[in-house]
Amino acid sequence: MGRITASRKQLKPDPQFGSEVASKFINKIMWDGKKTIAQAVFYDAMNVLKTKVPDQEPIEVFHQAIENVKPHIEVRSKRVGGASYQVPMQVSKARQQALAFRWILMAVREKKGRPAHLKLADELLAAYNKEGAAMTRRENTHRMADANKAFAHFAW
Repeated sequence: MGRITASRKQLKPDPQFGSEVASKFINKIMWDGKKTIAQAVFYDAMNVLKTKVPDQEPIEVFHQAIENVKPHIEVRSKRVGGASYQVPMQVSKARQQALAFRWILMAVREKKGRPAHLKLADELLAAYNKEGAAMTRRENTHRMADANKAFAHFAW
């Protein structure tokens, strides 16, 4: 598929929760190699979640939100005899996680005018409750895959 990097092996669990998923997510938030800022955004969002969902650990809310956003099936373009078909295909575990991260951060970055940690906390809470922009994105992906079921026999 794509290029293989060693990042999986080098990934250290994040300092506060000891979670590799959180660590990966922080790396995804990061821009221009500014990890401290990315960590601050993530941990501030976790603190906001702690107040909004007092009966749940914030890291649990985060993990559940990611689980909820992960797509199980997506459409890929496949050319067959001059025509392009949208073929529904299973999504690998690594890609599921990557897409979930990407969609959540996309939703956060589209909202304007509030501090990043508040937008992130809101989006994670929304995803935890199975709503919000990232969830909409997942539903649309699933819906497209469903609509193109007829081409499933082209899957390779």
